[in-house]
Amino acid sequence: MAGLVVSGTQVSYIGQDCREIPEHLGRDCGHFAKRLDLSFNLLRSLEGLSAFRSLEELILDNNQLGDDLVLPELPRLHTLTLNKNRITDLEYLLDHLAEVTPALEYLSLLGNVACPNELVSLEKDEEDYKRYRCFVLYKLPNLKFLDAQKVTRQEREEALVRGAFMKVVKPKASSEDVAGSPELHYTPLPSASRELTSHQGVLGKCRYIYYGKNSEGNRFIRDDQL
Repeated sequence: MAGLVVSGTQVSYIGQDCREIPEHLGRDCGHFAKRLDLSFNLLRSLEGLSAFRSLEELILDNNQLGDDLVLPELPRLHTLTLNKNRITDLEYLLDHLAEVTPALEYLSLLGNVACPNELVSLEKDEEDYKRYRCFVLYKLPNLKFLDAQKVTRQEREEALVRGAFMKVVKPKASSEDVAGSPELHYTPLPSASRELTSHQGVLGKCRYIYYGKNSEGNRFIRDDQL
């Protein structure tokens, strides 16, 4: 099958412009695949993923998955990346993942509107992202990595205390926002997930651009002092 790469229990079907998971992919590979990479396609639905019951890693970066995303029960799945999709409703997604992926430890949502940082909007800052992380960890307390950053003990403790109050409101995305979003690719995966094909993601610290709007010093400067 053109575009299909199989290496042991690892299956890749990358950049084939498919809008749904091919039926023959599940029929031929679903019974043995532990790692499935479907990145750089045009997926709007995950129908057909139920054939892959033994999945431990699922890579869905750079597709067109939105808030109607539905995953089958994947009890062994520990790694899920959904970078650069069209997800805006964070709470729905987290509640769904808590139900169908109980073993999840690695999650990445970079490049989605639901992940509020400068990668998707210059109006967001580091405080927005910290609140987002706190809420995600409140909903999914077993996570070890979130968006290429290791979860710290301090973050975990804060999520227990404040996470319920850090709910990120679903933004109203305009057509201009979608059309004007930069074509960036995100593939931050654990090191164990870098053996197949072209993924070279590295876990590390996210960097943010500081615009000075939260500067303590700026609060006390009057116009006549400038």
